[in-house]
Amino acid sequence: MSYKALYRVWRPQKLEDISGQTHITKTLQNALVQEKFSHAYLFTGPRGTGKTSAAKIIARAINCEKAPVREPCNECRACRGILDGTVVDVVEMDAASNNGVDEIRYIRDNVMAAPRDLRYKVYIIDEVHMLSTGAFNALLKTLEEPPKHAIFILATTEPHKIPLTIVSRCQRFDFKRISPSDLVARMTYILEREGWKAEEEALHLIARTAEGGMRDALSLLDQAISFAEETITVDDVLAITGTVSERFLRKVATALKERDSVSAITFVHEAIQNGKDPLQFIEDLMYYFRDVLLYKTSPSLDKVFHRATNDEDFQQFAEEIEEAWVYEVIHALNQYQQQMKTTPHRKVFLEMAFIHICKQEKSPSSQVVEALERKIEQLEKKLLAQNDAPSSPTTADRARAKPEKTARARPTQAPVLREEKARLQGLLDEASKQDLEWIVERWNQIRQEVKKKSVPAHAWLSDSQPVVSDGKRVLLAFQNDMHRNMVEKKFRPLIQEAMTVVCGQPVEFLTTLAPHWEKLKQAYKERHASDDTPREESDPVVEEAVKLFGSEIVEVIEDK
Repeated sequence: MSYKALYRVWRPQKLEDISGQTHITKTLQNALVQEKFSHAYLFTGPRGTGKTSAAKIIARAINCEKAPVREPCNECRACRGILDGTVVDVVEMDAASNNGVDEIRYIRDNVMAAPRDLRYKVYIIDEVHMLSTGAFNALLKTLEEPPKHAIFILATTEPHKIPLTIVSRCQRFDFKRISPSDLVARMTYILEREGWKAEEEALHLIARTAEGGMRDALSLLDQAISFAEETITVDDVLAITGTVSERFLRKVATALKERDSVSAITFVHEAIQNGKDPLQFIEDLMYYFRDVLLYKTSPSLDKVFHRATNDEDFQQFAEEIEEAWVYEVIHALNQYQQQMKTTPHRKVFLEMAFIHICKQEKSPSSQVVEALERKIEQLEKKLLAQNDAPSSPTTADRARAKPEKTARARPTQAPVLREEKARLQGLLDEASKQDLEWIVERWNQIRQEVKKKSVPAHAWLSDSQPVVSDGKRVLLAFQNDMHRNMVEKKFRPLIQEAMTVVCGQPVEFLTTLAPHWEKLKQAYKERHASDDTPREESDPVVEEAVKLFGSEIVEVIEDK
């Protein structure tokens, strides 16, 4: 007897055997037992998720001699005939190779005849999106006026290519990707029945590689069984899939983090020598950094990790990496991956990607964190020194301590505000409403120019908005201090250049936090409002100045 592939041997024979599609199988079971099934179904979803298997099961269930039933018995004459392919009333057609008008016309001409061996005629059209326009038109006529004894089941991986006139006449079911846990459970069940052994981690690796397709998972399992000697190991799966181990990915990621270009290029050479595909390698590395980003966002997201295992080593590695740097690495790897798809020199571009990442300037955020840690340490020492003071001070000591305490409490806000007042006073004195409007009109264009050069810079800049300008300088108010620091210390030259390009002249930008700006603006207004110099209420010159520059800028001084 000839060998059969695992996915053919273990094709689901009942709806309950279809993994990961409970939302569909339960609905179909209820419809079958109540005999409320539709004349046309549309099954959509990724490959290998059970669309064709479900169609064949329905064909047997509605024609089963024990009907109405939730599941076909697979033992009666009708079920056996459909399984053996000896009945002519169940027609399965591949639209990829039979996509012309003549094939659909043949179905339309024969569908009106009564079934020969069964209760219902069932037409299963796989990859229906491949039909030509004329074939769709011919099929539409049949779906509009179907005979009572005919049922159409259309299956496709690309439902957007099917005309809406066809979709509207079908009962649609969307098959979803099968979760890794369901794939592992199904493979474990098959291995137990066949008497084979496999490491659990190897099965999880197969499930991740299959990307939600049961057929792909069983094909890889079949290949791993042939490759392995006794027990399927992780190394066996890595060898047949062309992927690299998580341990190797962590070594590469560590080299990139430490900007060790020599080690990074050595790892590239090692991977290529072991037969790994550069395109697959860079994709695995992108997914690994993606898992790092998910962990830093929320450790509970480890269930959707693709290439990483949430163990102690991974957690330590992820905590040592800056989130902003991970964004930049993923962005760079994605750019080089797109270029690798169109060139035969993939190894060269992979090496270029690693060198580019290693040569990037270090993010200043780590320096900011270190400075903050030093300040916190100094404050802790001061607090400890205060706690070591005598527990019952005299009245005079308490009197002297109060002013000192107050003086200590103020520096957290006052020095920053005073420094910004001094730095921004010149800008406020020269600013005008027209200059601000001129910048605001070009602000979106400036941001798009920044985005062309750096997506992370655009993301950090999105937290700000221009609040005052004198034409040569503009003040940007940020809602978040972290965003302001990143723009100031890392992306300033890039943003400055984008402003010059869009505005056609050099424009310097200053930054502040939104709360500080509100305080500065209020203080500026109060200072000018305190001027007791009498003003002519109906002076047309003053009114025109207020219209042009705004009341917060205009100051009237009488000629004595």
